[in-house]
Amino acid sequence: MKRPKILIVDDQQINRLLLRKLLKEYTIIEASNGEAALRLAIAKKPDLIILDIIMPKPDGYSVLSTLKSNPATWLIPVILVSTLQGLDEKIKSLENGADDFISKPFNPLELKARVKSLLRIKKLQEELVMVQHIVVSLATAMEAKDDYSANHSLRTSYYAGKLAKRLMLSDSEQKHIRVAGFLHDLGKIGIKDRILCKPAALSEDEFEVIKSHPLIGEKICSSISAFAPILPIIRHHHERFDGKGYPDGLKGTAIPLGARIMAIADAYDALTTDRSYRKAYSKSTAWEILHRNEGPQWDPELVKIFCQMLKEEDFLIHHDFASPTLLLLAEG
Repeated sequence: MKRPKILIVDDQQINRLLLRKLLKEYTIIEASNGEAALRLAIAKKPDLIILDIIMPKPDGYSVLSTLKSNPATWLIPVILVSTLQGLDEKIKSLENGADDFISKPFNPLELKARVKSLLRIKKLQEELVMVQHIVVSLATAMEAKDDYSANHSLRTSYYAGKLAKRLMLSDSEQKHIRVAGFLHDLGKIGIKDRILCKPAALSEDEFEVIKSHPLIGEKICSSISAFAPILPIIRHHHERFDGKGYPDGLKGTAIPLGARIMAIADAYDALTTDRSYRKAYSKSTAWEILHRNEGPQWDPELVKIFCQMLKEEDFLIHHDFASPTLLLLAEG
């Protein structure tokens, strides 16, 4: 079994030697300064970092900030170590993103216990990431079945995220909306291809089957705790502002804001791309359709803001979309 790797960062060699002896059951990597620590964190991908605060520039706090702001390293648990023992120092460390804090001189048994605990948490987190990647892969596989829907979720996520940003929602809310955009049609993986890809109008019974996809998508995602904030968006993205949508017939602002945003982004992308039953509409025609149905189908204020945003921005899809898994974990 592969031994976990621990990166020890301390400018004092004697401290690194002590930690190496205490943690001899692990593979140890050492760095004597912050710059070396950042290079090793990326190159060696340690399972845990023990980081001294008081070092020559950059100090431990600066290193911690860089680690937690980089998608390549933000999941690595970090224990900050300091000779300072006040409560303020511990609070500052945790607020800056540290996963734990320990004061010098430390108790060897306490240190080992904290290291073991954080390594166990990291393993569980890696398993969670794997499950999330599977769900994301399902969404991608679903779209791959139909040439007409290729990248629909990616574009919907992008449009919805842009509208959320224009509405000045919090960073957390914007992330949830972008992730929900990528997964909003996941439930269609449970719909038979003969219905999903039918090149003609659906029968009443077929449309009832299609209407089940928000509930299927919600059920798939509900098994993953990190997806909890996006469940209402997935469930309600086909509600109508007049209450005649599905699955629950919610009306007006009773529909979650994220779902109202998603409904507009979803509709705009569907209108401006080829479908099995029609060719894409022009942007101007799509705007007319959105405005014509604001009120009955979509939130009228959001439609106005969305269309104004489209006219003001060079609205090309940029390849800056992080994976849904990374977007959610970035909040941790």
